Amino acid sequence: MDKKTVGLIATIGTVLFCGCPGIFLCLFGAASALGGGTFELGEQGGNIPPAAGIPILCLGLLLMVVPVAVGFFTLRRKPQPLASDEPLPPPG
Repeated sequence: MDKKTVGLIATIGTVLFCGCPGIFLCLFGAASALGGGTFELGEQGGNIPPAAGIPILCLGLLLMVVPVAVGFFTLRRKPQPLASDEPLPPPG
């Protein structure tokens, strides 16, 4: 496989495993930060404190940046060196 195919597969994989969970964590973190999150654990339950929603929101944003970075670094075109058959001029 060539490098472009490997980069495309890596980008698609990171979108599935980092981007999609990142979107859901952002939504949940935003809802929790605005006071809309609740939890139930057995007989206990209540509201999620807004201070707990902010780190969840940040984690979701971080997970959404990973596919963008992988796509940028694997699919970008690297500058080609100038190929010239002419000899370099003498220094000085």
